[in-house]
Amino acid sequence: MSSHLFSPITFRDLTLDNRIAVSAMCQYASENGSANDWHLMHYGNLAMGAGGLLITEATHVSAEGRISPNCLGLYSDENEATIKRFVDFCKKYGTAKLGIQIGHSGRKGSTNPPGKGGKPVAEGEGRWQTLGPSPLGYADWPAPLGLDDSGLAKVKAEFVESTKRADRAGFDLAELHGGHGYLLHQFVSPLSNQRTDGYGGSLENRLRFPLEVFEACRAVWPAGKPYAVRFSATDWVEGGFTPEESVVYAKELKNLGCDFIDVTSGGLDPRQQIAVKPGYQVFLADKVKKEAGIPTMAVGMIVGAHQAESIIANGEADMVALARGVMDDPRWAWHAAQELGETIPYPTQYARCAPDVWPGAALKKPGAA
Repeated sequence: MSSHLFSPITFRDLTLDNRIAVSAMCQYASENGSANDWHLMHYGNLAMGAGGLLITEATHVSAEGRISPNCLGLYSDENEATIKRFVDFCKKYGTAKLGIQIGHSGRKGSTNPPGKGGKPVAEGEGRWQTLGPSPLGYADWPAPLGLDDSGLAKVKAEFVESTKRADRAGFDLAELHGGHGYLLHQFVSPLSNQRTDGYGGSLENRLRFPLEVFEACRAVWPAGKPYAVRFSATDWVEGGFTPEESVVYAKELKNLGCDFIDVTSGGLDPRQQIAVKPGYQVFLADKVKKEAGIPTMAVGMIVGAHQAESIIANGEADMVALARGVMDDPRWAWHAAQELGETIPYPTQYARCAPDVWPGAALKKPGAA
């Protein structure tokens, strides 16, 4: 019986060889938003055998929209050229299709990278004014500037411009980042959005700005290329965004031409209570998929080949995404295929280590002598 995990899936004109995606993972290695040799090595490595789809780290629509001073951006010609460099490299030598995650940090911006503590940049050390739907800070961080009508229009235009740049850079797929407590998530949650205008209050109003952003981005993205959305399906905090509301959100996105939902959770409020365990977010992907009638990607503590196979085979999600699992094993898809008895393409330069060519592959199996 053939593997469900290694069956192809098609979105618009794009067909992925399997259901495995490399999830977006911040690298905190950029300067002025531009990519460098680290990105060439990092993405080039993952493009060879981690999954059928490789999604870049969160790539920001403006300098003030970055999470940290070392985050990737796509708001200048230099950014675009340096990103195109690694996209071209991955397409020339890798086997994965390339996706980009486009986002804005909102009130969670202007922070130091995790390696430097992850706290807000200090006054006098380059801190910038963050933005948000309301002037409510994350935890005890500096409060953002609440966006007025002109600010909303400016941010939406920045998302659109970054989307155009992503197409020119050669990406096969785009994903709008609407989760993990960043700007678009801040609009949908009543914990961070306390506006009294048409962008706050009711669920319909709280969804309005993210939906406007998606619609504008979808309109300038080629019709044959998929455009997805990552969102947090719950805040894991009483009074916050709920799984039931996420179904409504997904239906609205589907109506606007969204191709699938990358379903994650949390990140908006430090009071969140999450019981992290294997596949702890899969139930959310399953709920959105079945109740909104849209394809979903499951992510979060998906580590093993049989675990991933079961998620797809049981219809709980259409794809699975891995992050630290592929950092640990950049050839995750190769090894999962071997475990499930499947054959997948290798780059020509590495073809001689494929299990049907290299006798040593059999010696790596559990129980082998």
